[in-house]
Amino acid sequence: MAFIYYGQGVSSLYGDFVERLMSQLALRGTEITHQNVGDTVSTMDIRHTGEEGKMEVVIDRENVRVSYTVDRERKEVKKGIAGAIAGAGLGGLLGGIIRGDRDIGDVIGGAAAGGAYGAYDGYEASREERTAFAAVLAEAVRDVEDELQAILEGQAEAREALRERGRQKREEDEARIEELREHLEELYGDLLAVQEEIELLDAEGLDIRKPRSRIDRAETLYGEAEAALEDGNHAVVKAKAKAARAMVEGAQDLLSSIGAE
Repeated sequence: MAFIYYGQGVSSLYGDFVERLMSQLALRGTEITHQNVGDTVSTMDIRHTGEEGKMEVVIDRENVRVSYTVDRERKEVKKGIAGAIAGAGLGGLLGGIIRGDRDIGDVIGGAAAGGAYGAYDGYEASREERTAFAAVLAEAVRDVEDELQAILEGQAEAREALRERGRQKREEDEARIEELREHLEELYGDLLAVQEEIELLDAEGLDIRKPRSRIDRAETLYGEAEAALEDGNHAVVKAKAKAARAMVEGAQDLLSSIGAE
């Protein structure tokens, strides 16, 4: 007699699934021996209230399949065929393969078996035909899957929150860079205007050494600010731009005094 259960969509947490399933079964009074736990396949012997069998837990695409084969059962199964969903809803998918006095085998698996309950005297009757440990295992698979689905959901939400924070940060960085670029463009425009005025006064033979010195320094600071912007060092951009602006304004003040003479 064999039963098959599925933990849906939790294969990425296979190791955790096996560990939690064994813990759940132990809490339900199950003795587990000869366990051989691998990365994709795990096997173990089961003893529960006089019932003995073997269990295999394997990755089946995005799911984890739990197969339980009864070696010795405490009571005889009177009907030829029985099997049903384990009452686990999304938490577990059960197929039962039971061979009885008519030597007939069949499988009922998951939601697809919904229309077949009548053929097996209904859901409650099919539940009664499960072995004691099959019922325990169905509940344990359901509980473990529910736990892991909650973990997966939390991980997905965390990843989405991280992506959202990353997107917001990128948008903030882009806005900051754009603001700095506009500030530097305005600064460069003022710098060029002062340079032009210096050249005009120089052509008139006026002493423009002091304002030229300041505007030359402003130009150097502007170049350093541009380089810092390319390097992503926004604090340096602001500092260099502020210093360059002071030099430009100082040159403008000196030019005003020269023009007034």
